[in-house]
Amino acid sequence: MNGMGSSIWWQWHGLALHESAGLSMLITLVIGLFGWSLSSRLRGSPSRLPPLAEALYQLMHDAVAEVLPPKYTAAVFPFIATLWVYILVANLIGLVPGLSSPTRDLSITSALAVLVFVAVHGYGIHAAGWRLYLSHYLKPSPILLPFHLISEVTRTLALAIRLFGNMMSLEMAAVLVLLVAGLLVPIPLLLLHVVEALVQAYIFGMLALIYIASALEVADQHTAMAQAIDASPSSSDQESSHE
Repeated sequence: MNGMGSSIWWQWHGLALHESAGLSMLITLVIGLFGWSLSSRLRGSPSRLPPLAEALYQLMHDAVAEVLPPKYTAAVFPFIATLWVYILVANLIGLVPGLSSPTRDLSITSALAVLVFVAVHGYGIHAAGWRLYLSHYLKPSPILLPFHLISEVTRTLALAIRLFGNMMSLEMAAVLVLLVAGLLVPIPLLLLHVVEALVQAYIFGMLALIYIASALEVADQHTAMAQAIDASPSSSDQESSHE
């Protein structure tokens, strides 16, 4: 599904590469190369890291550290930071004449939401094990399982539609203003686009971070409960009686 007339870049025997997918792959490639370059500099000499990149890194790291316990920050930070950078670049690329933001395409935002969904449960299962983590869907009663599943699906859909709707409406508003006022208001319009791009990237990343933090909290709670049960006196007595 493509947002508002996404153009086709390449087509072969019924297979088509739309602008949004092509730009998304290019952004991913550029971010990957940029990250590789920065990591090479850090390995060689941390002082060679550009001041702007260092400031952005510290801002993102502090934001993640405020939400997650210290033991999880290092594992989750790369995923959240990549989300922030990717969505910000994807939002801002619509400022380039002739290009559209990939995030105004519902298929792109849906893919991002699914990626967050997989990451949330991946981190939770890695922290507690699949059996302990998935058992929380049966608490406090198995009757609530369908409601838990519906909540997961609707949360993922809301994440995709929120970003898509905001970026689509922003670009439509920009087109309408330009049609009415011509080129009289280009600078305020560009500033509005930049601010909205920053806000939407931040919100999406923070929601993903909150979902991951919630999953890790559930994992910690169930792990602690399991350890408490294993260490309880009744368990020790049963082991003694078997001996």
